[in-house]
Amino acid sequence: MTASNAEPAVDPTAPSPQPSPDDIKCAASESVRAGVDIRAKIHDVTLLALKSRRFDRHGMQEVVRAVTDGIALGAEESRSDLRQTLSEAFRGLDQGLTRSAEAGGAALRQLAVTGKDLSDNEIKQALATMKQLEDDFLATAGHAAEAASEKIRPELRQILHTARQTGTETGKMAATSMTELTRRFSVASLDVALAGMVVAAEVGTRFAQLASGILGGIADALAEPRADKKP
Repeated sequence: MTASNAEPAVDPTAPSPQPSPDDIKCAASESVRAGVDIRAKIHDVTLLALKSRRFDRHGMQEVVRAVTDGIALGAEESRSDLRQTLSEAFRGLDQGLTRSAEAGGAALRQLAVTGKDLSDNEIKQALATMKQLEDDFLATAGHAAEAASEKIRPELRQILHTARQTGTETGKMAATSMTELTRRFSVASLDVALAGMVVAAEVGTRFAQLASGILGGIADALAEPRADKKP
């Protein structure tokens, strides 16, 4: 009789299911509501959500929207200082997205080193996606902020205003990668190369698959030391 109450065996090698936007929102909300290690926990929620999705603008925007919604909800119910709580949560989201910029840069470098035959269009799509990372991040978070409560909305607006003025870690990482990559691919000017180009919602398959794999590796490597820590 007791056997029926046993927990089912978990295969550690099995791929993790992709969390839905509601799952991401709930995880972010709980992390903020708990009020402990908010930045690290939101970073982890963001990274876990990103690694389970295709490396493209749609996936990133979906994650940013869900995490920001969760942050707003959790802050609404938190007893901690509101401004500090939201600031820490936003930094966690930014740092999680920074890993995407890091993975995108690493993917393009790897494709260049291994001699993969990338078309000009594939290169431009990948570079355009990275160039757009910060704008997409702040625009999507801004839409979520406007849907927040009257208590949360002005605080999130101020955080986003500051981020637009000073820049984000995501934007800085993307800019560093793009500077290196424009030299590597002999692109004289990124702005000129991308002028008039519609930024694709989806990047090339090879780049997306490699970037997703690298992002997953980054996530796994970051999780190991934290999991090994003794309580």
